[in-house]
Amino acid sequence: MDFCVRGVYRNKKRMNEQNCERGGASVKFLIVIIALYLMANAAYHYIPVAYEAQDFKQEMETAVVQAMAMPGTTDTVGLTKLKLQRVALANNVPHNVFIEVKQTNGIYQARAAYTKEVKMLPFGLYDYMYVFDHTATPTGFLVKSKT
Repeated sequence: MDFCVRGVYRNKKRMNEQNCERGGASVKFLIVIIALYLMANAAYHYIPVAYEAQDFKQEMETAVVQAMAMPGTTDTVGLTKLKLQRVALANNVPHNVFIEVKQTNGIYQARAAYTKEVKMLPFGLYDYMYVFDHTATPTGFLVKSKT
């Protein structure tokens, strides 16, 4: 009978220890869910800004190559800058973007720079300043034939 009492006592002690441990998994689950939510929120706001910047960069490269292929009788610098301004509006680039197009030694270069605020955390806890600064220069056979 003494053994049974000890066994019950031990079982009650184990049950008391387990009561202290309850809730640990749900707290960890809640922390993981909050972390996943914050990462998804940051990605939701950052990815479109980065995608638009890469698209604008590609359009800059295309505009410079097209400027190299244009005949020399037109205002190539002005037309290229106008095209880049239109592309900037289509890609949600801020209005205070700096766009410069210049010709040096028969090669056209376009430079654009801007900063855009990205809300990474909800409730305005953290805002990231996305900085875009790119200079597009043509590459390939057009550059070799012009120089």
